[in-house]
Amino acid sequence: MPIMKHEIPILEYDTEQKAVIMPTYEKTGLQLPRKAVFAFLGEHIDRYAADHGARVAGVIESVTKKYPVYILEREGEQIALLQAPMGAPAAAHLLDCLIGGGAEVILSAGCCGALEPFPEGEFLLPVRALRDEGTSYHYAPPSRFIEVNPKIREAFRRELEARSLGCREVTTWSTDGFFRETRELVAYRKAEGCSVVDMECAALAACAQLRDADWGMVLYTADTLADPDHYDERNWGRDVETLALQICLDTAAKL
Repeated sequence: MPIMKHEIPILEYDTEQKAVIMPTYEKTGLQLPRKAVFAFLGEHIDRYAADHGARVAGVIESVTKKYPVYILEREGEQIALLQAPMGAPAAAHLLDCLIGGGAEVILSAGCCGALEPFPEGEFLLPVRALRDEGTSYHYAPPSRFIEVNPKIREAFRRELEARSLGCREVTTWSTDGFFRETRELVAYRKAEGCSVVDMECAALAACAQLRDADWGMVLYTADTLADPDHYDERNWGRDVETLALQICLDTAAKL
């Protein structure tokens, strides 16, 4: 099929899956188990790996940082563990590398901004993401929303319910512009049904779908934009970061 051309470049899409540069171009020899946790939890990933005797399977190197890929045992099963970087382009890059290394089922956790009056630290399950970032358009044809894998969402639901935690489903607004969430845009996105905002969900969903991998995410509320006259960063959801990682790992082990 020819390229879907458009006056606006970001809306042009090529259905060809093979690119000039593929995720395995570096030939790192990365060999990963089928399941992986790819979480936006910063140094929690490295600390957890060190505390639980994880081994380093390899390193994914970017221009600015090296990301160790850990392998650990959970419920008698091997699971890869990797820190996810902020922002859709960097996150999709690493997800592509995980899939290229053999991961087929990937679970993520990360914080989101509340557009509705959610308390801090509430866990939410994104059903779909509004594509207001650029990366997803390189992995999927243009559309306003992209769906998030229902199988992974249901697995997260079971784990949250087993822990007696809430598991409300939401539509998230994925945007590249952290400092461009204007009062008018926030109101517009809320009118479209978005109740939280993040930076990567749409891109990761699109990347996984192109690569035929199962990917899903659990979000937890951090800052709040529910009252645009009184923005509150709160504590960025830090009190539930360790719990978010445990939820990801336990959900992956039970899949």
